[in-house]
Amino acid sequence: MPAAAAIKVMVVDDQTSMRAMIRRALQDLGFKDIRDKGSATEALAAVKSDRVHLIISDYNMPEMDGLEFLEAVRKDDVIGKTVFIMLTGSADKEVVQKAAALGVNNYVVKPFAPAALKEKIERVFGELV
Repeated sequence: MPAAAAIKVMVVDDQTSMRAMIRRALQDLGFKDIRDKGSATEALAAVKSDRVHLIISDYNMPEMDGLEFLEAVRKDDVIGKTVFIMLTGSADKEVVQKAAALGVNNYVVKPFAPAALKEKIERVFGELV
């Protein structure tokens, strides 16, 4: 059982309010080391220089969308195995299938309850303490 406080998280969403909401939910779950970026391009550079254990990324973003971000992470030799959870406002089957094909670890549909986020994280890391 990993301690949530020991897991480094990068939250990526182009909406400031959504990043703040995810940050609050993670803090309530016991996460302490939470970074966030407003674009996948910024986040990719950040996680390459300062690795994290978990990326929670929105799908629908300008410049580089969540699928392109996921693909870039998976292709990188250093950060390629980082746990990646995709957030989206749509349960579009095509997006879900593409994300699965690219190796997403889990998927959360917005709006979501903090308990749903916790469950998705625990499916990957095991029960949090």
